[in-house]
Amino acid sequence: MRSTSPFNLRSLDAHDGAGRVLFGAGPVVVKLGGLAVDDPTRCPALWPALRELHDAHPAGLVVVHGGAVAVDRMLDRLGLRSERRDGIRLTPEDQIDPITGVLAGSVNTALVGHLRRVGAPAVGLSLGSGGLCRVARSTRCGFDPGRVGEVIGGDGRLVETLLAQDFLPVLSSIGLDDDGRPLNVNADEAAAGIARIVEASALVLLTDVRGVRGADGGYLPTLDGAAIDRLVGAGTIAGGMIPKVRGALDAARLARVPAIIASWSEPEDLLRLARGERAGTWVLPPSERSPRLDEPELPALAPSVTADADRPMSRAHNALN
Repeated sequence: MRSTSPFNLRSLDAHDGAGRVLFGAGPVVVKLGGLAVDDPTRCPALWPALRELHDAHPAGLVVVHGGAVAVDRMLDRLGLRSERRDGIRLTPEDQIDPITGVLAGSVNTALVGHLRRVGAPAVGLSLGSGGLCRVARSTRCGFDPGRVGEVIGGDGRLVETLLAQDFLPVLSSIGLDDDGRPLNVNADEAAAGIARIVEASALVLLTDVRGVRGADGGYLPTLDGAAIDRLVGAGTIAGGMIPKVRGALDAARLARVPAIIASWSEPEDLLRLARGERAGTWVLPPSERSPRLDEPELPALAPSVTADADRPMSRAHNALN
């Protein structure tokens, strides 16, 4: 059994020359999307990399996922129309049950299976499990999206308990309203909400790109809101990268921790993070100072933990209230 202490000296020792912690005492939340969710068999190197990051970081890992393609396939099979407006999936009453079945059922079970196959102690959950997230129908859209929810609060004790016992929680983006009925939550927003509730030290957004490229074609190590505005205005960030980067900034703002844009197709980036090296593009929340780009590489995190090592737990009860 792991310690319930909220601090762990090994994680706090993982800092650079400026004294900045790479990953602090809180867990790392990883949001999975794209092919990693739609066809996990085509990403065989991703699952051991996630296991290694979970083992290397003393506070552990929490995985959050969506599953848009799988949902579209199921709705098409049922003869139901799938509609999006302003990037939001409309979720009428007659679709919430099959969407729940796909995300909280088949997709979640498949991801847990791939992680357990490589030795990760994965446990399948949803946002509503154990009161982890309080979710209400979304009122931010300017139209009625149906049974679409947003995270408005939560209690991190379930995840704390699992992490303390070395389990790796894998959460679908299905929440429950106060009447116990399911709501479909955008997976990026779900991951950001979870990150805030469990007092995460970072949020990793695994996408189809390794990071954000600058004008010279190289990957940018860090971005903040002002830099994003400049690069979008200059045309350096364009096309499909604009919503990705702005979405990451929104996630960082909500979670109050850096959101790291990295790729599910490059598991080595996760291994670099586990070794304390830079990887991906770190999008900083508004309150954070953008670190100098010439700061030194970060030393490695602690090696894989043993069964009796300490693992911290957050004290994030009702974190969004």
